Amino acid sequence: MSVLFILIGLVLLVVGGEYLVRSSVGLSFKLNLSRMVIGLTVVSFATSAPELLVSVNAALDGHSDISLGNVIGSNIANIGLVLGITAVIAPLAIDREFYKLNWPVMMFLSVALFVLLTTGKVLDRLEGAVFMFLLFLYLFILLRRARRGGDIKAEAEGVDDTLSKVSNFKIFLWLLIGGVALWGGSELLVTGAVDLAKQLGVSERVIAVTMIAVGTSVPELAASVIAALKREKAISLGNLIGSNIFNIASVLGITALIQPIDVKSEDILSNDIFWMLGFAAVLIPLAFLPRKYEIGRYKGVIIVIAYAVFVSMAFIN
Repeated sequence: MSVLFILIGLVLLVVGGEYLVRSSVGLSFKLNLSRMVIGLTVVSFATSAPELLVSVNAALDGHSDISLGNVIGSNIANIGLVLGITAVIAPLAIDREFYKLNWPVMMFLSVALFVLLTTGKVLDRLEGAVFMFLLFLYLFILLRRARRGGDIKAEAEGVDDTLSKVSNFKIFLWLLIGGVALWGGSELLVTGAVDLAKQLGVSERVIAVTMIAVGTSVPELAASVIAALKREKAISLGNLIGSNIFNIASVLGITALIQPIDVKSEDILSNDIFWMLGFAAVLIPLAFLPRKYEIGRYKGVIIVIAYAVFVSMAFIN
């Protein structure tokens, strides 16, 4: 039953996330927000909703390892699995925003999370508020650069214009469906994960950094693969980096504001977070060596193999 709960939970999270994105974009058009603002802020927040609901539910139920493992594992999966598979399908071109803004912000937040967790073994409400402040500061900088005609226009191009003509009733209905599906999916996923961990004799953290993390990364995988097939290379990479930034700053930030997150498993600090930092850091040498400004198929294969090693070691240890 636990595996069934996890599968149903993941399906509900994907469906709920999709309806929440639709309703959020439709509502944003009703409020006369520009496509650029919708693409850079509204869609980014909405697509982080599955991770957020899972982390909040887990923290409130006392399963803080699932809260942390979900985010850390998702960030590892976004690069190790999603980016790797996407690069195998089509080489990823790297734009200037990657190394000038997005990668430094992702790396800074990753290191900040490591420091905060190792020093206090807890992410409290004040630290959650700091993460939220840093997120809004990042979005402010992102919007300013976009208005100046930078290379971020691709984010706005991903917004579905047809949603501007959706009726208020449909927006409300989608919002209701999305909210209920996300809540139900997160409840089932956390319950199933806890039960499965007990049955397999592994920690909740192992299930969180592997199965739950991959499951909540499915939307990013789908979006990136589609973008790669369409040869929208910069969008694929931008979505993944942006997702990692939102996972740390908004998902953990909001969760910590609602319920401080304790570190229960030492493996999160001695193993998982170093994998997350490693996958984030390795993007720079991969981006510039041996061929500059591209992550090609061979590099993609290396990244996927590294992710397979991480998952294997999580279960073996």
